[in-house]
Amino acid sequence: MLDIKYIRENADAVQQAAKDKNIDIDISALLSVDKERVRLMQEVESLQSMKNDINDLIKAAKNDVGRAEAISKGKEIKSKLEIKAPQLREITSKYMELMVSVPTVPANDVPVGVSEDENVVAYEKGEKPKFDFEPRTHVELAEMLDIVDFKKGAEISGYRGYYLKNEGAEIVMALMMYAAQKMVSKGFTMMIPPTIVKERALFGTGYFKGMKYDADIDEIYQIDGCEQDCADGSCGCSTKYLVGTSEPSLLAYYADKVLDHKDLPLKLCGFSQCYRSEIGSHGRDTTGLYRVHEFMKIEQVVIAPADVDVTEELQKEMVGISEEVHRELGLPYRKLVICTGDMSAGKYRMFDLEAWMPGLDRWGETGSASNFLDWQSRRLNARYKDEDGTTKHVYMLNNTVLPSVRPLIAILENFQMEDGSVKIPEVLQPFMPGGKKVIEVKQ
Repeated sequence: MLDIKYIRENADAVQQAAKDKNIDIDISALLSVDKERVRLMQEVESLQSMKNDINDLIKAAKNDVGRAEAISKGKEIKSKLEIKAPQLREITSKYMELMVSVPTVPANDVPVGVSEDENVVAYEKGEKPKFDFEPRTHVELAEMLDIVDFKKGAEISGYRGYYLKNEGAEIVMALMMYAAQKMVSKGFTMMIPPTIVKERALFGTGYFKGMKYDADIDEIYQIDGCEQDCADGSCGCSTKYLVGTSEPSLLAYYADKVLDHKDLPLKLCGFSQCYRSEIGSHGRDTTGLYRVHEFMKIEQVVIAPADVDVTEELQKEMVGISEEVHRELGLPYRKLVICTGDMSAGKYRMFDLEAWMPGLDRWGETGSASNFLDWQSRRLNARYKDEDGTTKHVYMLNNTVLPSVRPLIAILENFQMEDGSVKIPEVLQPFMPGGKKVIEVKQ
């Protein structure tokens, strides 16, 4: 969510950002609603003040005539409030519905494009493997190695379900341990946050497209039923959701807090199970591990001071760590600069990393890095005091360190041998039981 003052002063730039991001919003209509909202707010505040003054006049009245006049005036004010207050609530609701769709104006050098087809390849790193045999897909390899059971996964879990087993489970846990150790060595604080959250965390970080959860467009699982929630001291009904990444939980940890500038930037990494409904991917990647409903991931987030230049450097650092992970795993990869049409509303700048998957004969996304500036922190009310004591909203960034299954795809397909066995990347071997170096074909 943007500062309304910024929107008023930069209406044309914000409208252009909406156009470039394929967001249907009329900024002039928003500003008209805002003007009416401010007018009604001032009227209601004035009436409330007059109401308080009347109460004092009634108490101070020296005779019945004065008291009657004050009471009559009070009734008149109350009558006006009964009309104006609902109008203010209605216009405020309309204002908020529009405000949640207002996009962050992206960086000037972000490529303008309609869809992912216009993302720009910044560079490719690493040598693609050359095989003297026809490389197999990860699905074929997984079955030969007996490390994934897709059939039983679909039977027990449903569409896109799977079981990791034997070395499949071992190597995924090795990936997570390796990534966690990497982030701690880089100075990030490790956390295992909750994966069941209230709507505040998801709305606050922009995972709802609107004010409320919409099952038709939000790729989030809502937990059925209503759970008694006594966290605030009064038990009540609370709807819960499953997170698609640890980012919402990590950032919501700082909701309503006022930090000190000396403590920024805060660097956090979170391990979590991730759940995604993938409702927008019907018919895409219908077999294998590429697009599944649940997986594990190590995520990095940074809470920074309100300085664009500082966040640009922090984002470079975060992406650099992810690139280092790909290099150490021995995976050929490329970096994409994401165009405006493939960025969500709140993002200022976004990069993706993709690993080469020779069995699939294509690049596959293995990470995404986003700079939101203060778009999320305004929703979460996360702030800090700067050097002169001024309170500002923090800037927020996030980036994938390593998800579980897509790097597994890349490892299986890049390090396969002719007989179907697969070499385990050297950096993962210390985390494998017995220091295992190869996944052998089961006899």
